[in-house]
Amino acid sequence: MMILKTLKYILPLALAMVGFSAEAENIEVSLLTDAGTERTPAVAVAERNLAEALTEINRANGLKEPVVVRDLKMDDFAKKSLARIWAVTPFYCDDDYVAEKVWVFREGNMMVSHIPLIITPEGEDFGMGNYQEAVVEFDRNGTITDFRFALDAHMSESMAHCGDVVEKEQQMIILQYMERFRTAYNKKDIETIDRMFSEDALIITGNVVTVRSNDGSAYAQKVTYDQMDKQRYIAKLRRAFARNKWIDVKFNPIDEDSAGGCGGITRSKLHPNMYGVRVQQSWKSSNYNDEGYLFLLWEFPQDGGDPIIHVRTWQPEFVNGQRQAPDNSISTLGGFDL
Repeated sequence: MMILKTLKYILPLALAMVGFSAEAENIEVSLLTDAGTERTPAVAVAERNLAEALTEINRANGLKEPVVVRDLKMDDFAKKSLARIWAVTPFYCDDDYVAEKVWVFREGNMMVSHIPLIITPEGEDFGMGNYQEAVVEFDRNGTITDFRFALDAHMSESMAHCGDVVEKEQQMIILQYMERFRTAYNKKDIETIDRMFSEDALIITGNVVTVRSNDGSAYAQKVTYDQMDKQRYIAKLRRAFARNKWIDVKFNPIDEDSAGGCGGITRSKLHPNMYGVRVQQSWKSSNYNDEGYLFLLWEFPQDGGDPIIHVRTWQPEFVNGQRQAPDNSISTLGGFDL
């Protein structure tokens, strides 16, 4: 079983490296429900709509043309999301037959994870053959309402089982927003990122600087922290987006033993609608790379509206060539008296 799983990742990468491009064949999709979940007619509609979308993606990739979203069974948000991802990072579906579990939520909305993709940015080497998975959401009628890059499977599993999160559905919702947050950076979607932060958000960013010893005989690195408000952060991010042709952001789980605490989702005991999420972040772009620890404090409104981020902190993972543990004072709920 492990060998088969490994081959699923290695074979697509090998094909991509020798110049493989997907043919415009019709993709078949089967969405599998849990034994206790009713298979509604909307599931069959979602299957057809996803198959059409993936077939169009492969057609566009094979011909090196823009993806045409006009006639796809998507709402405007999903069409814009797919088009924007494609404009920055083209890709194709790795399988001609996709069979995945569909999550059917209480209100009838649906979500499918683990759609296999291969990223193929034209003229760039950073992601050639890079395996990626997509998450696709549907409304209760089977219309696609979101198409975005997913967290990797290891990351999702780690976050879903770490921390004091009571309901499985709440865990899934938090993961959805983490995926949307990451995808917004990869799309250079400054408007979505702006909406996700509260107007009074606290943003703390660590920077590695080189300092000289008092006698001037040696140099060393240390971390200094910059605190900024939302307006300054968004302006800084806008400049970073303009400087970079492409951006590839990934989130990875933090090992609990080395980190000194949970690296996934934790729930505030004082404010149960607030959640802290701590991950390792990898940022790669056309002119800048870094590795560090990201902490986000999310608030999920009681009225069911979209959650907002009150705190974002980032600290470098390496200083003087040595891996640092996350600083609990700025990367946990306890650090903010929650």
